[in-house]
Amino acid sequence: MKGTVGELGEFGLIRELTSKLTTTPAVRLGPGDDAAVVAAPDRRVVASTDILLEGRHFRRDWSTAYDVGRKAAAQNLADIAAMGAVPTALLLGLVVPAELPVTWATELMDGIRDECQVAGAAVVGGDVVRGDTITIAITALGDLRNHEPVTRAGAQPGDVVAYTGWLGWSAAGHAVLSRGFRSPRAFVEAHRRPEPPYHAGPAAAGLGATAMCDISDGLVADLGHIAEASKVRIDLRSGLIDIPSQMSDIGQAVGVDPLQWVLTGGEDHAIVATFPPDAKLPARWKVIGEVLNPSALPQVTVDGAPWTNKGGWDHFGDIEDGK
Repeated sequence: MKGTVGELGEFGLIRELTSKLTTTPAVRLGPGDDAAVVAAPDRRVVASTDILLEGRHFRRDWSTAYDVGRKAAAQNLADIAAMGAVPTALLLGLVVPAELPVTWATELMDGIRDECQVAGAAVVGGDVVRGDTITIAITALGDLRNHEPVTRAGAQPGDVVAYTGWLGWSAAGHAVLSRGFRSPRAFVEAHRRPEPPYHAGPAAAGLGATAMCDISDGLVADLGHIAEASKVRIDLRSGLIDIPSQMSDIGQAVGVDPLQWVLTGGEDHAIVATFPPDAKLPARWKVIGEVLNPSALPQVTVDGAPWTNKGGWDHFGDIEDGK
């Protein structure tokens, strides 16, 4: 559809966006009423919310609207999976300028819808508001299916640390885009459109994971949350972490040690968890460290030493467009 969202109007935009949606058996009542109704067989609902702001979390000259939609949905649905739950539904709050092309908004919804389908969820409602800056607020819901949630607080000394998914790919892609390039394409696409291993979260719960989170702010930073909540020390072994040769090539070209991206780059939404030492982990899980008794304060160390290089994302730290 041509034209702007201002010309289409609030209710016209809502009709246009909701016409693109699909549903799942968990959705008992979708968009169109005062609220949606989503089945919760477990009688508990796992919920997570996040906000993306243009210029801080995405750039329209770097990413298509479809990319932004996939990314917005992925980072919230990954939080649900990292609790050991199955994603079921998503709510969208959208702030857009009146002059925004309608096609941008509809392509955004296409991306959100398609990412939900990958995770087995559906968009069930939301709201649209006029504003000066594109802002996307997502709330994701999930079902524990009669299992206990896997929190950050359960890691025990003796556990192993393992991850599944990609580490450092988004950060490497961001470095490439920041320098005006668009290749290697795999890393650029990883920044534009992460691919969380949704099914690995509930599977990890079944494998006996004692603590778990997704990698949104960086491996060291996010494991730091587990260390603090569990009151343990987590030691990573850099030699156990795979660094693809193309990532090393990018690092050499831009003067960055790729280990920095792997340890501190966020937005890959890989899943990291701690497991009992006798856990039988499938090949998709890569063991990269161990949980130890805290020597002083709970912390994350790398090869036995504190990681002193800057890294890990903090929304109230330095602003970096597109991160």
